[in-house]
Amino acid sequence: MDEFVSKYVNRLDSKGRVSIPAAFRQILSRDGYEALFCCPSLEMDCIDAGGQGLRSAIDDYLNAFEVFSEEREILATTLLGESEALKIDKDGRVVLSDVLKAHSGIGDKVAFVGNGFKFQIWDPARYEAYRADAVSRARALRKSLTAQRQSGRMGGAVRSKDKEMSPAMLSNIEGAE
Repeated sequence: MDEFVSKYVNRLDSKGRVSIPAAFRQILSRDGYEALFCCPSLEMDCIDAGGQGLRSAIDDYLNAFEVFSEEREILATTLLGESEALKIDKDGRVVLSDVLKAHSGIGDKVAFVGNGFKFQIWDPARYEAYRADAVSRARALRKSLTAQRQSGRMGGAVRSKDKEMSPAMLSNIEGAE
């Protein structure tokens, strides 16, 4: 399965274009999505981006709500109504709109950060601040999960979104610092 991984920083050119990292372009090409789907993140000052995987995740999320419910309408307005399908030129570049740049605080540099089925587009300085906090919180979460597992409350396995993590997998995570 193709997933967006790693981090790349590229500059905007004089026309406001930025090159999507080649590894990300390859995944988008295999995905069959003709453009770069972008929407402002609901939780962070960044842009969620991707192809069919991101669109499917949003559709699945919205489909959990009753059609025409207030909750679904609010989320659809934000996730779909504020989204943009950016044209990718023959050189693998896109032009980020002023709305997307304002939401994410992007200036002359752009950080592309892999996030599995999607990637995020950040202002590099904002990303580094977020990353530092995320690493600290991930370490605290890992310690909490380890303590729960060792106390037997979790029955030896942790259930993540779609996967069960065995004690061996947890040990690998616990040892990676």
